[in-house]
Amino acid sequence: MASPQKNLQCSPTEPLQSHSETQGLEAVQAPEGISPHPPMPGSSKEALAAGSPSTPESPHSFCSSAIVNILSNKSDEGSSSQEEGGSTSEEDPDPKNMPIDALDERAAWLVDFLLFKYEKKEPATKEEMLKIVNKLYQDHFTNIFAKASERMEVIFGLDVKEVDPIQHHYAIFLKLGLTYDGMLHGVKGVPKTGVLILLLGAIFMNGNRATEEEIWKILSVMKLYPGKKHYIFGDPRILITKHFVEENYLMLQQVANSYPPQSEYLWGPRAHAETTKMEVLKFLAKVHGSDPSSFTSLYEEAIEEEQERSRAKIATTAINNPGHF
Repeated sequence: MASPQKNLQCSPTEPLQSHSETQGLEAVQAPEGISPHPPMPGSSKEALAAGSPSTPESPHSFCSSAIVNILSNKSDEGSSSQEEGGSTSEEDPDPKNMPIDALDERAAWLVDFLLFKYEKKEPATKEEMLKIVNKLYQDHFTNIFAKASERMEVIFGLDVKEVDPIQHHYAIFLKLGLTYDGMLHGVKGVPKTGVLILLLGAIFMNGNRATEEEIWKILSVMKLYPGKKHYIFGDPRILITKHFVEENYLMLQQVANSYPPQSEYLWGPRAHAETTKMEVLKFLAKVHGSDPSSFTSLYEEAIEEEQERSRAKIATTAINNPGHF
């Protein structure tokens, strides 16, 4: 499936200043007037080192490779483009030899702007975004916007959708029907829904339960480690074991007959109420660059859940409205 998802880096190189070498993150230099937000994970080599796929339906390999697709691809191509095309100045960019890094820079600025708009609960206009991109790069707006939207989706769990095709207004929504963004936890003003979706996917793909060890293997791809504060998401252990559990998106329980005692995570009641296994599988498959049906057993399980939900809905309707049946 040809899609831009497999060809995006998660952060630019040129406009960033190193914030934390231990975290492997870089800070976006936002345009004047835009409230700065924490940046995207930036080291593609670190992401690749975190894990590579082994079997198609291994939750660790699937989720890892899905995120790696976003964090890594085209990094080397971007460097070679700069070398071959030469340096591109602000005054005279060559549209035919535009370095990928230059487009990534604008995409990072656009992500920062969109997060600012999400925090303010305001729509973004194309006119505003074109100003962020800079008029010298407006011919590449479609590509830059696709990169920015991809990062909003995968890292923060947000959808950027055009809601007014006449005025070109774009609204920002939480993905998969979820209603929680974690804005009050960890780093203020940064949505945590992307981490939640990744966890729900990992649990589903691991037989609907995942031990703490398995969870941290998945999260290591995003440079999230237990007890180590993350520049974007804060302390991931607190975010997961406290806030996601308190919000009823995750359930934490002891593994039966485990010695020494071991904990495991399951979907919580709020996750079951707001989203479905099919929606989560579609999201991960899209990021992975594949089709949900290619993961046969998971797809069949997701279909079965949808059928059960449909039967339950019909039964509830019959009880509440007996005269219609």
